[in-house]
Amino acid sequence: MGREHELMIWFLGPFIMAHLVAVVYRSHLNGAIFRRFPLRFTVVPLALFLAMGFSTTALVIVSVAATFWDVYHSGMQTFGLGRIYDARAGNDPRLGRRMDAAFNLLIYVGPIAAGATLMDHVGDFREFDAIGAVFFTRIPAQAEGAAGALMWAVIAFGVPFVALYLWSYWRAARAGWRVSWQKVALYASTALCSVWAWGFNPFGEAFVIMNVFHALQYFAIVWWREQGTMMRVFRLPTAKRAAKPAALMIFLISVFAYGFVADTLPIHSQWFVAAVMCVAIMHFWYDSFVWSVRRQDV
Repeated sequence: MGREHELMIWFLGPFIMAHLVAVVYRSHLNGAIFRRFPLRFTVVPLALFLAMGFSTTALVIVSVAATFWDVYHSGMQTFGLGRIYDARAGNDPRLGRRMDAAFNLLIYVGPIAAGATLMDHVGDFREFDAIGAVFFTRIPAQAEGAAGALMWAVIAFGVPFVALYLWSYWRAARAGWRVSWQKVALYASTALCSVWAWGFNPFGEAFVIMNVFHALQYFAIVWWREQGTMMRVFRLPTAKRAAKPAALMIFLISVFAYGFVADTLPIHSQWFVAAVMCVAIMHFWYDSFVWSVRRQDV
């Protein structure tokens, strides 16, 4: 247990936190992206940070929202990677989007709603105790009472939907849709991992498993898409063989430095917590529009 705890402190926690700030290499340092949404990258995060720093109510609301937005965001990241694989296989990225989005939400949200970690997620509503919002603090007890019904509702919806999803792609393949086996492998492995982790593991283990799975994907796509941006920002000559390894090293050191500070330093200042929460929420939000298969951004 001691070694596992040390691993969590020195690597896994910072690793998960580090991927949240990695988006800045796409949002703020990629000039083409920054020029599209300058207010979203400057005014909005500053306003949110100040609101959480001055208001405990704002901090609690954002903190609870982040728990559930994280689940949605993780599903949408896997959805987006699947769309990239589809586009690279030569398929129209506009076709099948709704079914893919619904499938990815199901494989992330379903195991949480029907599994062992439901109460750990809705338990975050107890944070509203700090501001006296009694209505929200009752939600965990209500969710516990409805846990059995939720499980059967997920099964009743999920099984027919998965059958419909597979049937729709079987029909599409017969009509000329090119099957991307990378997408199939990604979606299948994510579904199995999500059911196993969220459905049957304690919350701490499930959180680490799914977030390491998610963060590793994110580091890969940021590096794949923004390595040129990094070499430009770090002023590394692209002609030299050592430029890419150097850029990768600086990238990882920079984001892990944030991850270590955010995850391990015993700082309890409201302003510090506000900064960490601002990075998390902006990461979730930015990812919804800085990567677009339809606009051929990736």
